[in-house]
Amino acid sequence: MSDIVSENAAPEIFDRAARRLRRDRAAPDYAEHDFLRATMLDGIAERLDAVTRDFTDVLDLGCFDGGFVAPPGARVARCDAGYAFAARSGGVQADEDRLPFADASFDLVVSAGVLDQVADLPGALALIRRVLRPDGLFLGAFVGAGSLRALRTALRTAEGDRPVARLHPQIDVRSAGDLLMRAGFALPVADVETLDVGYRDLGRLFGDLRGMAAGNILAQRQPLTSAVVGRTIGAFAEAADARGRTQETFRIVFLTGWSPDPSQPKPARRGSATASLGEALKPRT
Repeated sequence: MSDIVSENAAPEIFDRAARRLRRDRAAPDYAEHDFLRATMLDGIAERLDAVTRDFTDVLDLGCFDGGFVAPPGARVARCDAGYAFAARSGGVQADEDRLPFADASFDLVVSAGVLDQVADLPGALALIRRVLRPDGLFLGAFVGAGSLRALRTALRTAEGDRPVARLHPQIDVRSAGDLLMRAGFALPVADVETLDVGYRDLGRLFGDLRGMAAGNILAQRQPLTSAVVGRTIGAFAEAADARGRTQETFRIVFLTGWSPDPSQPKPARRGSATASLGEALKPRT
């Protein structure tokens, strides 16, 4: 697909080249920082276990080191925006909003830990639906709104009246559900789970964010000055509890959606009820 952008196209929020580079840098030591994606994969596995059907062709989208375990007997294609992760897992390198797969190639698409870094998320979700066969399942998870509260507060304190955008825009669970519907998924569900992690210092949090390829890739990012870094470290430390740990929050949004198929249950047609709400609420005699 061509990278040529029309003059009327909206500017991209994220720097694609920086994202690829950050993922390649994270790849060698990723296993030391994979706790967040491991939590997402556990949640996806629970949701998958509740589905009583078989899957034969699976896409692991944003595969990192290939940690997702596919259902028994299924063929798995893996895809990652970073070359190192794609090569390690035997997959292909591609951005989620520029997928190289044919329509209706898979009956299951799983994506954990990447959709919050996609330049065109509505486009990516539409492509995911297109590569699914009718009645195919999509299960996704990403870091959503309300995450990194402690870091956000520390940065706001450090920069005072002249704050700079340093953290990525975050999508709340309601907006995530709306995006699923806009992309054409049937039976869409979005829910959220919270993971709290205690950090003894800001350096460890930054180390985890770099290690999980979750650093700042904003297209208009600005470097942190030493003075701002110092004040941020101090503000983060001041939020510590009695054990010397500052609690950082990660809110994980989980997505479930099905590729439309005539066999799926449909909501009742408006006005098709055989009894009125008023009648149902009348006291019984």
